[in-house]
Amino acid sequence: MTDLTLTTSRTIAAPAQKIFDAWLDPKMIAKFMIPAPGMGMPTVKNDPVEGGRFEIIMKAGDNDIPHAGTYTKILRYSQLVFTWESPFSIDGSTVTLDFENVAGGTNVTLTHVKFPDEESRDNHEAGWGAILEKLDAVTG
Repeated sequence: MTDLTLTTSRTIAAPAQKIFDAWLDPKMIAKFMIPAPGMGMPTVKNDPVEGGRFEIIMKAGDNDIPHAGTYTKILRYSQLVFTWESPFSIDGSTVTLDFENVAGGTNVTLTHVKFPDEESRDNHEAGWGAILEKLDAVTG
């Protein structure tokens, strides 16, 4: 079922530049890349250029959950595309973030493609929703 896709969006009361830059700043990523209640602040390393890599070690209790990826497209303040590598992803898993100026802020639309099964997609949908909520809290 690798053709499974999820799309979620949120309007954040902040300019696209601020929100976009937050996705590339390791200190900011650590503040919002927390997909579930009770998880600790992750450790983040980042090389925010096309072809550059990031590493996010999420903290779930005593467990470290490694996530990584490569930036494939960086269109300043409008689109960010990166691969998504984790213990819960499959080859070709990709995340696209689109940033659109709207009345009152920026609409952020996140599209994640390729999941091993529906349960993984649904779990990621909940996680990305929580991440966008935290992004709103730290930038909005």
